[in-house]
Amino acid sequence: MLTRHATYAATVSATHWNVPQHYNIGVDVCDKWADGTGRLAIIHEKSPADIQYYTFDQLKAYSNQFAHVLQQAGVARGDRVGILLAQGIETAIAHIACYKLGLIAIPLFSLFGSDALAYRLSNSGARVLVTNTEGVAKLGSIATPLLELKTIVDIDATQNTPATLAFWPSLQQQPDSFEPVRTLADDPAVIIYTSGTTGKPKGALHAHRILPGHLPGVEISHNFFPENAKVMWTPADWAWIGGLFDVLMPSLHHGIPVLACRFSKFTAEAAFDIMSRHQVTHTFLPPTALKMLRRLENPRDRWPLALRSIASGGESLGLELIDWGQRNLDITINEFYGQTECNMLVSSCADLFEPKIGSMGKAAPGHDVQIVNDQGQVLPDGAEGNIGVRRPDPVMFLGYWNNPEATREKFAGDFLVTGDMGVRDEEGFFRFVGRNDDVITSAGYRIGPGPIEDCILGHPLVSMVAVVGLPDDERTEAVTAFVVLNEGVAPSEAIKKEIQDHVKTRVAAHEYPRRVYFVDALPMTTTGKIIRKELRNYTEAAR
Repeated sequence: MLTRHATYAATVSATHWNVPQHYNIGVDVCDKWADGTGRLAIIHEKSPADIQYYTFDQLKAYSNQFAHVLQQAGVARGDRVGILLAQGIETAIAHIACYKLGLIAIPLFSLFGSDALAYRLSNSGARVLVTNTEGVAKLGSIATPLLELKTIVDIDATQNTPATLAFWPSLQQQPDSFEPVRTLADDPAVIIYTSGTTGKPKGALHAHRILPGHLPGVEISHNFFPENAKVMWTPADWAWIGGLFDVLMPSLHHGIPVLACRFSKFTAEAAFDIMSRHQVTHTFLPPTALKMLRRLENPRDRWPLALRSIASGGESLGLELIDWGQRNLDITINEFYGQTECNMLVSSCADLFEPKIGSMGKAAPGHDVQIVNDQGQVLPDGAEGNIGVRRPDPVMFLGYWNNPEATREKFAGDFLVTGDMGVRDEEGFFRFVGRNDDVITSAGYRIGPGPIEDCILGHPLVSMVAVVGLPDDERTEAVTAFVVLNEGVAPSEAIKKEIQDHVKTRVAAHEYPRRVYFVDALPMTTTGKIIRKELRNYTEAAR
């Protein structure tokens, strides 16, 4: 845990890794708090009329019982277990049981279709799948045989069938004591598949040390979490690294209750309702969610909120969202940066330094983040290059599952190369330029989409925007904006010109979007990131 100091430099200087040789995530986040005092661990809201509360004592007992269920299913240390579930108590139980057994958990997004599910189960060689009735039905629509998958556990089932085990009835037949496997911090614990913004998803294999590796970045992004923390919540699914290791596991590690809820449809009103109802103090809100919330002015006038900290990452925030948070919530939103392979590397921290607009923050304590060239050589401040993190690092992945070539390509010299371009200034602030393939080359200029998107988002008629470079005979690429207008606003040439002039006068004359296309929605990954490669395939024939 970070120690609060007056300055960023003092905080960094006082931070030292102390990851024990033997370490198990399941024991850390659960058993150490199960002391018979009834400390609250999970609040599971299925609906406002159906809210269940679970203590660490219950979480320990249930995870121990489910560990026995998995043992009886014939799994062995190192086997993979898919967890196809939304936020909920069963998801937490399944993860903790896997970690205690020395198994490798595979979080799977509950909205995956049958093809996406089949790919991940086949690629990982999963032996067990924990899911619900909806997930069982998806399995039935998969044409390709999943030869390694031997056991399916259904959390909705009331009794076992020849095809499935019933989660709760099976669990309740088992003893609630279990001796966890003595794992090393470097032993594999979880495979998290990348979101596939730039190609086919790859399975990032992480060790148990992924959790202690996350803690400095999580703590600084929430102004020294768990100070003043009562309840943590995120709308981000626990199947992704942001939901699982930025929220669920760090909160349980610190003994802070986590709110679990699955929205049938995410809306700003629903988000403020649930944060008010449970007096959420800390939240991770992806930029897409924040952009929806910002449509509401003065939410504190409508909801009695207890919010003290908002962290966000995954896409650049920009001035508009920072300003909205300060004006409407009296909170400076802390932006952070990372990726599935190596997360929570850079963060803002309003308690330590003023945010610099256009910057993601500074390197999280404990992490050596640099701007490097393609050979892994450190570049001077002010130079544009690859965002890299020096190895070894506790939060760094072990490698891509069954893909040694892609693993090798991820490194250059002493650095893991993120695939993102950035610049560090003389004060240590990192500015995100874009993915290697997101940077636009236009008339000899290298242009990042972030500042243009932030500017267009500030136009009063714009709801969402994405900027890419499309082929252009004269300029190599033309800056192109795909704009979703506010509900009820009709596209027009006048609005198009307003947007172009808005960027010309606020960003730069050479960076304004020469093409503006109005669309009903933007292509998004399941984690809420814009899929720019789909926009680059946008053609006249498709319009």
